[in-house]
Amino acid sequence: MSDNTFISYEPATGEELWRGEATDVDAAVAAARGAWPAWAGQSLTKRIELVRRFANQVRKRADEFAELIARETGKPLWEARTEVDAVINKVEISVNAYAERTGKKKLDSALQGTAAVRHKPHGVMVVLGPYNFPAHLPNGHIVPALIAGNTIVFKPSEKTPAVGVFLVDCFHQAGIPEDAIQIVIGGVEEGKAMVSHPGVDGVLFTGSVQAGIAINRTLATNPGKIVALEMGGNNPIVAIDTPLLEDAAVLIAQSAFTTAGQRCTAARRLVVLESMYEPLMEDLLKLTKRLIVDEPFAEPSPYFGPVIDNDTADKLMQSYVHLIGLGGKPIQHLRRPDETKPFLTPSIIDTTEIEDRPDVELFGPILQVIRVKDFDAAIAEANNTRFGLSASLVGGRPQDYDRFWANVRAGIINWNRPTNGASSAAPFGGIGLSGNHRPAAYYAADYCAYPVASTEMKQPRATISIGLIEK
Repeated sequence: MSDNTFISYEPATGEELWRGEATDVDAAVAAARGAWPAWAGQSLTKRIELVRRFANQVRKRADEFAELIARETGKPLWEARTEVDAVINKVEISVNAYAERTGKKKLDSALQGTAAVRHKPHGVMVVLGPYNFPAHLPNGHIVPALIAGNTIVFKPSEKTPAVGVFLVDCFHQAGIPEDAIQIVIGGVEEGKAMVSHPGVDGVLFTGSVQAGIAINRTLATNPGKIVALEMGGNNPIVAIDTPLLEDAAVLIAQSAFTTAGQRCTAARRLVVLESMYEPLMEDLLKLTKRLIVDEPFAEPSPYFGPVIDNDTADKLMQSYVHLIGLGGKPIQHLRRPDETKPFLTPSIIDTTEIEDRPDVELFGPILQVIRVKDFDAAIAEANNTRFGLSASLVGGRPQDYDRFWANVRAGIINWNRPTNGASSAAPFGGIGLSGNHRPAAYYAADYCAYPVASTEMKQPRATISIGLIEK
């Protein structure tokens, strides 16, 4: 097998799903650069019509698409179907967002002409996608960027290339020119080449903090490229006084274990009042033990499937053992039923006694519990992280949530809702190590086009009324 060959394996079975050769990055960028004038020159109405045709293509192939997502990521079929729905829904959301966030504005004045604000596309945009939502998350960059008039060079995660190929094919089947939206198959080296390529005008990234920081460092001396980074979180879910313990347990389990914990908004830390600890943990344990972990098409349907691959499962097991070594107390062990496959059971570990808890994103079904004495300590613990993507308060009164909202540092702050499952109709992003203040989702329109301010008159008319030598 060639070093340039990339193979995708199904996490649940280990079977080969797809293989392909690495793409020539220079050729892809040159083609996108060549296609840009014609694509940007299309009317906005035409570009919107074409992305709506893309939505129809996805709708027609929804079952096939969902099955492919389930096979390549390992997520249950029911969840893969929700991802396909999100891909379809993103189109109308992006159309509305473009009109609201980047609409034309004019102010007329008889003597001063017209003041106008319009928006222009940046040019060639690189989109680097993750493996956990290999269709929805890159699509959240691609659709707004195409509407704005950019051309796209998209590299999916090397762990989920087949979904990326399918997604791009839907764009092409809808009539969007092949050079206007291209896929690059590759790994780290291809990604680096795309980020630093002189023919690229912007980089839109979703993935790990390590990769995001590397991109930021690479482009630190090149302010001409727009960069949007979404890098995950060490997210807290804070539980305070509530009589609805079963409901609280459901919210916590949803936050921590949906998608096998492979969501950037997943709750990594449960911060709970000492007074609530025992009754809440009793309900949470009952529920967690009932969660089905199985292959994507199993019956009954699993709550979640495997993590993405064996290497990831190995590292998560090592991280769990490391937490125990630091003084963590297992409440429910992280188990791996089959050492040859990346299935992990949901785990809960009390890390209250660990003095210097590692501030990292453990991207899997591991929930750390931290007991605190009061609400002040809970807020302080919620903020005890360099990340700042998502946070949720469970329980309390409206004034407690007001205080939580005002003091917790995160881009998504919820009350009696999970930390994950953010709406595409709202901005999505975080602070600290979670992002670079360019939120995606509804606000993606902001980084897909730049504003141009103009003052305009139909005929030149000007005088200088002061500081001239008399005639």
